[in-house]
Amino acid sequence: MKVGADGVGFNPESDVRPFGERWRAAWACDPAATRGRLFPEGGSPTRSDFQRDRDRIIHSSAFRRLKHKTQVFVYHEGDHFRTRLTHTIEVSQVARALARSLGLDEDLAEALALSHDLGHTPFGHTGEDALDACMAPYGGFDHNAQALRIVTRLERRYAEYDGLNLTWETLEGLVKHNGPLLDGEGRPTRRYAERGVPGAILEYDALHPLGLSTHAGAEAQAAAIADDIAYDAHDIDDGLRAGLFRIEDLRSVPFLAELLGEIDERYPGLDLSRRIHELTRRVITRFVEDAIRDSGRRLESVRPENADAVRAAPMPVVCFSPGIVDADKAIKNFLYPHMYRHPDVLAVRAKADEILRDLFARFMNEPAAMPAEWSQGVSQDDEPRLARRVADYIAGMTDNYAVLEHKRLFPTTPDLR
Repeated sequence: MKVGADGVGFNPESDVRPFGERWRAAWACDPAATRGRLFPEGGSPTRSDFQRDRDRIIHSSAFRRLKHKTQVFVYHEGDHFRTRLTHTIEVSQVARALARSLGLDEDLAEALALSHDLGHTPFGHTGEDALDACMAPYGGFDHNAQALRIVTRLERRYAEYDGLNLTWETLEGLVKHNGPLLDGEGRPTRRYAERGVPGAILEYDALHPLGLSTHAGAEAQAAAIADDIAYDAHDIDDGLRAGLFRIEDLRSVPFLAELLGEIDERYPGLDLSRRIHELTRRVITRFVEDAIRDSGRRLESVRPENADAVRAAPMPVVCFSPGIVDADKAIKNFLYPHMYRHPDVLAVRAKADEILRDLFARFMNEPAAMPAEWSQGVSQDDEPRLARRVADYIAGMTDNYAVLEHKRLFPTTPDLR
């Protein structure tokens, strides 16, 4: 049995910790031992440093704008479909549940979950693809790098510095939640092998090193797997409610067929809305409980003495079992053609792509068309700097604002309905 820093034992074979029990394991990030902030600050008498990070993220302008940014861009409109904000809140809930069961710092896991999508553009992945294509001559666009720019530079709330001045642990987790960016010899890992690590991350790392060749702490790993869990569950939910596929179509995925069998056996004749909810909540429950069990086994195997030992481990410590990895892959393989590449979705994606490409080209040719706070200090003589400024401006837009800007600048605007 593994013993946490507070002396509480942890049996990795147990499904969950007792409800409401709080404990800190030796491998958790400790706010009292934080590596600090780029700009030193005094402590708070009422909140830990990780709690302060969480609160700064919640009060940021970028977080508020998530309310009006598309999660998965579909033609169907309605209040029941996820936005970036509702997705983020769901990820936060799952991340806290994982952190609580694994003895991690819940506040850090929550801060990382709340900040993980801050760098996303309007119009979901369509917007990121469009902006990445526009920025190809200038280093491309990466939403993780953009999130780092937001919390270290673009948010302007404090008198003494730009950004939110978050702790090292939060910044590290924000950048590395999907794994190391560099290998042991300083070469980009597979994700960045073709294009290299985004310049914004390398620039900040030169100023405030984030250890790009190691894993992030366990809290960041919990937030990353929580993102996967939330994606699978709510994309099934939204896709069904939008009519992009039928619930019976999901039986082609063995994991989902098993869950539907359980529901139908226990609740024969259940109405569709409740049947959908029963399915999605079972997906979340199975995934969360599996992650807790498998992560417990990995932690017992690695036996990290502290958070740095988690970072130095040869593998992530918060993971699914092989069976759930296969189920996750099968769900995504189903959703790709049935939802993300659905003809109705693709038709709207093309229109959203047109809006963002038009805006980028217009602002590059006429920087003064942007608000003064964005156009001041840049000119067409320095194209890379101007392009990054334009990308910052467009990436921060909500869906509605991007449409309004297009209507302001162009005689006709694509109808996204």
